[in-house]
Amino acid sequence: MSITSAIVLYAVLWWLTFFVVLPLRLKTQAETGHVVEGTPQSAPTNPHLKRKALITTGVAALLWAVIGGTILSGVVTVRDIDFMHRMGPAGSAE
Repeated sequence: MSITSAIVLYAVLWWLTFFVVLPLRLKTQAETGHVVEGTPQSAPTNPHLKRKALITTGVAALLWAVIGGTILSGVVTVRDIDFMHRMGPAGSAE
């Protein structure tokens, strides 16, 4: 895996994790009973973005280490996920 692939993998994992963590423990303005004029009732009162970004960074780093380690160890290769058999036999040079 090249450095570019590693960075792209981490970025994708970070954003996926962020979108999963974002709605956790969220209190809307309607739930708290204090709706600011001009905002929807579903708007968060305090989204805690800094804390959620830190949690996301840690979880994404752990996932990246596991997935990156699996890729680098050779346990799973591209040929293992070639379900349509388009790559041909392992020893052939096409």
